[in-house]
Amino acid sequence: METAIAAKRASGAAWRDEFAALLKLGLPMAATQLVQFSVMTVDVLMIGRLGPEPLAASSLGLVIFFAAWLVGFGPAMAVSPLVSQALGAKADDYDDVRISVRMSLHAIVFLTPAMWLGFFLAGDIARALGQPENLARLAGPYVIALAPGWAFAMGVIILRNFLAAIGETRAPLLIVIGATLMNAFLNWLLIYGHWGFPRLELVGAGIASSIVHASGFFALVVFIRRDRRAKVFHLFQDFLTPHWPRFREVVRLGWPIGVTIAFEGMLFNACVFVMGRIGVNEVAAYQVALNVASIAFMAPLGLSMAGSVRVGLAAGAGDGARVRRAAALTVALSIAAIMMVAIPVMLAPQFVAGLYLNRADPANAAVIALVAEFLVIAGAFMLFDATQVSCAQALRGLKDVRWPMAITGFAYWAIGFPVAAFLGLGTNVGAVGVWWGLLTSLFAAAALLGARLYLLTRPARAPAR
Repeated sequence: METAIAAKRASGAAWRDEFAALLKLGLPMAATQLVQFSVMTVDVLMIGRLGPEPLAASSLGLVIFFAAWLVGFGPAMAVSPLVSQALGAKADDYDDVRISVRMSLHAIVFLTPAMWLGFFLAGDIARALGQPENLARLAGPYVIALAPGWAFAMGVIILRNFLAAIGETRAPLLIVIGATLMNAFLNWLLIYGHWGFPRLELVGAGIASSIVHASGFFALVVFIRRDRRAKVFHLFQDFLTPHWPRFREVVRLGWPIGVTIAFEGMLFNACVFVMGRIGVNEVAAYQVALNVASIAFMAPLGLSMAGSVRVGLAAGAGDGARVRRAAALTVALSIAAIMMVAIPVMLAPQFVAGLYLNRADPANAAVIALVAEFLVIAGAFMLFDATQVSCAQALRGLKDVRWPMAITGFAYWAIGFPVAAFLGLGTNVGAVGVWWGLLTSLFAAAALLGARLYLLTRPARAPAR
């Protein structure tokens, strides 16, 4: 009896310790994700003051930029399982960690020329996809202005993932807060032409974002070279020296991660083009509602990224029980975090819409009405969005990347997009139907990824006697 009580107490303590460790790592990461996303949110808010047409054009431009973002996101995110599992197996394996980070940065350098080519063709891409000429004409220069910041943005993700794996999350948060304030100030100067600067509107927003991404990267480099815990890894030692076996491992892990994220990200962005075939107001309203949903998504994304690190450390140490605790708590905390935003959004959609567009301007009335309608559905699918991302990140900590890629491809493109396109373009449901398609896809992804995580982490059954 006493043995059973002691075991129960030990189990409870283990859960409490994991909960505390996850929160210690996850809360700053969630805050960092939220603040970093605010760079884009500030752009949307400030561009929205120019009117529905520039807002719709920025939406199209961000779709193209986001496609390139997803290409680099795979190698950038491969750092997390590589570093966390290496440190879980051997806490002072500095060489292994340094090689992983260096090869991830090399992968971004190799990808940059191809990404730039796509950026310079952004206007033509928008026209080829059937978008209105006035929107394509504005979107092309905006994407070109964003282009210089792409590689730096990927570098920020890589260095932040390294710092998270060694337990340093406060400095990235402070750096991102500073970058967000800088972005708002540069937007004020360059979008609207204050203090003698030219009024560049969308192009000004793109230039501001590029400057901010570069500044954030170099700030992290300086911190890593000076921080007591980080500098012992000598991350930038022999930086130009390739390590081809690790480079191949980064690619092997990174391309399924990139494709997985692309399946989801491009689903949401492809729906911009569906909305574009319905009307300009629908595109503008979709951009606002998607921005709200994305803000809500940042907290579970940050928590689940922390969960990926915790799962990776436990997996590297070969501790199955700890893996299960980290995975379960990651899912539960991610759901709780997103519902704190989802419920208020569903209860007050008109108020939220008014934060983006001036309700006193009659020209915005139609867009605001659409935003409010979209947000009710968006609030509902946030539950499934938090579930699927937390399961996917936990699986990533286990280096399980190919099955999640197949699952998300099926859920988003065999189920979600056909439903969205059919309801949006083929029925009288119209633009609202696109959001029902998104809801369907996220439900399917959450269910299938949850099943996969359960199968990989369930305790092994005792052999029959």
